[in-house]
Amino acid sequence: MAVFISDSADKTMEFAREYAKTLKGGDTVLLNGEMGAGKTVFAKGVARGLGIEDEILSPTYAYMNDYYGKLYHFDCYRLSDGGQAEALGLTDYFYAGGVCLVEWSENILSVLPEKVRKVNITKLGEGVRKIEYE
Repeated sequence: MAVFISDSADKTMEFAREYAKTLKGGDTVLLNGEMGAGKTVFAKGVARGLGIEDEILSPTYAYMNDYYGKLYHFDCYRLSDGGQAEALGLTDYFYAGGVCLVEWSENILSVLPEKVRKVNITKLGEGVRKIEYE
């Protein structure tokens, strides 16, 4: 995995905007990191990189937000297993042609696509994040 060190939310967003240029429709990216690490900030940057100007919010209660079929942003924090994701119809979006960003993917490992990319975000200090990516 490659590493980028960010010292601000703005730099994290800018990095993610550039990272988005490496993505294509159908890609699934697992966003890993503790609560408050910056996963949603990263998602905002990816959205900008994909040309989406809408406000990007964490889909904690909706489970998934759809941005024009170009970006599907998942938050699986409240799911206990892949069966729940399937029952909610969430797994269909992995094959809908958009980029999927999945937060708390460890909760639905059994239903994730075989080929995924990973982004790990680790807090190093106040506003400082280590972003490991592939």
